[in-house]
This record gives sequence, C-alpha cells and structure tokens, in this order.
Amino acid sequence: CVRCSTSEFHLLSIVGISTNIHTNRVCVYVYAIICSMRDIVLTYESAVEEAGSRGALETKVRSGGLFKIGRGIYSSSEHPDPLVVAHVLYPDAVITMDSALASYGLTDVPPDKVHLATARDATRISRPGYRQYFTERKLLDPGAVEKDMGHGTIRIYDRERLLVEVMRRQATLPLDYYREVIASYRRISEDLDVRLVEDYMALFKRQDAMFDILQREVL
Repeated sequence: CVRCSTSEFHLLSIVGISTNIHTNRVCVYVYAIICSMRDIVLTYESAVEEAGSRGALETKVRSGGLFKIGRGIYSSSEHPDPLVVAHVLYPDAVITMDSALASYGLTDVPPDKVHLATARDATRISRPGYRQYFTERKLLDPGAVEKDMGHGTIRIYDRERLLVEVMRRQATLPLDYYREVIASYRRISEDLDVRLVEDYMALFKRQDAMFDILQREVL
C-alpha cells in the first residue's frame, strides 16, 4: 500500500473505490490507475533528476518508459496535451486567444499553434508551434487562473478576461471566426461575471469601444 494525497482521494471517490480515511492508505494497483490519468511532463533537468542520472534517462527513453517529445522536454505519454507541455516550458506565460477559446469550447476551430501571453520583457519564444503575445507585465496576470485538465495543469485566462482579449483584437481576427466566438459568448452570457469583464476592460485604453461591443453583441 501507498500513502495518497487529498486530491488523489478525491479521484478515488469519483471512481467509487473505497478508502480508509483513518489510515490514509490505498492499494498500489489502485494508485497506479490514478497516476495513469495524468500526463507527466518534465523538462530535461527534471527528467534527469527523476531518472537519477543522464545515462538512466537515456535508458528510460530507449525502453519506452519516457518519451522525448521535443528539445529538452519529456513526457510519460507519447502525445501529451500541448497546453500542459506549454505550461511546463513557460510556467509564467498564460494560455490565451485561439488556444484558450478552443479549450473552453468557444470555437470549433483547432488552433495550429499554442497561443501564449507573456510579459513584454520576456524572452522571445523560438520553439516552433507557439504564437507569443507580448503584454505589459501589470496586465499579464489579471484573469490568469490555474486549470486542472484532468491530465495536467495549465495557466489560462478565465472566460471573462478572454472575452476582453477577443474584443481588443476584433479588427485582427477573421470575421467568421470572430462571429463564431461572439455567438458562443452570447450563449453563455448568463454565466459570465459581467462586473469582472468590466473590471478587466478598465485596465485598457479602449474600454468604451469594448463596452459597446459587450452591450451590443454579447449581452
């Protein structure tokens, strides 16, 4: 038997496995089922530390115990969620725009890249497969939330901040895509925290134009 965390016990209750809350223990084979529900994504440094040495890491990759999915990045899955990978590689960045919209089900269009917002003074992302949005540091964090994807954690804008980002970039988006996203927001308008949307709009210069879009097209 092994000792499990509180979050693991929550998962056990979901699948209907009985546990002993007094001993805080559960059978090993059940624990393995829980762990398999998550992608383990590691940087090279973390992978070496986990394996014990560089040689042990190479052996683990050759045996299929770990997959090298890109430069300096490893995973327990051959095809991990790219958003989870992005969070491991760039923990201070925030998933935004096309990637965030698809994650929330606000568009049916799959993004061809992972869209990340970073501070304006952050290093430019040269790794292929990413689109970077440089943002003033004071504007980067408002609305950023940790979201558990079930197979890993990501840092993403909440739906309210994401709506503000869409309105800010209206002129640069394809018209059909913009209409689809706004229609999706209109369908969930009663679930939105409108006051929070207004608070986010107040952080930017074009808040009057965005307020007009909010009232005319979303609410």
